[in-house]
Amino acid sequence: MPETTGRRERKKAATRQALSEAALRLFLERGFDKVTVAQVAEAADAAVTTLFAHFPGGKEALILGDGAERAAALTAAVRERGPDVSILDALQAFLATRGPFDPRRSPGFRRRTDLVMRTPALRAYARKLWTENNAVLAAVIAEAADRPADDLSVRVLARYVLEIPDLAGSEPDPRHALETAFDHLRQGWPGF
Repeated sequence: MPETTGRRERKKAATRQALSEAALRLFLERGFDKVTVAQVAEAADAAVTTLFAHFPGGKEALILGDGAERAAALTAAVRERGPDVSILDALQAFLATRGPFDPRRSPGFRRRTDLVMRTPALRAYARKLWTENNAVLAAVIAEAADRPADDLSVRVLARYVLEIPDLAGSEPDPRHALETAFDHLRQGWPGF
């Protein structure tokens, strides 16, 4: 039975990848708004119902996923930081490896990031995925800073951190904008 489960999981992963790759190719060729989910499904040789089973978030999720990875990664960035690393330093280092801030992006990842940055619907969805993590990030910051979970300043800090990708990512020099944003946060939250 484990072999069957393994095969089934591999097939699911292959289908997800085929759908995601077909979507990216079509969105880059024709533009995000000019491609339907039916066209993506057809290009990946899958049914529309299969597409929605794998990507319930629709077209945007084909490129950006469902956000679950972001919550886990944000939490890990704070919890797994070194003993001499501040919360804000850990979050800046984490964001510096993502999206428009990552200088080592592969050409494929760069095309995907550029598509997101120039497509309003994808930017809005990416922002939504980030800001949905406000409670999760606030809780882990509060825990790390030994503050109450409902501390308003912690919730505000979490929200500001989550706004950085949208604000700084569209600047001419995103990495410099990231650094500037965190410099401002350090002034407002010196103990973090």
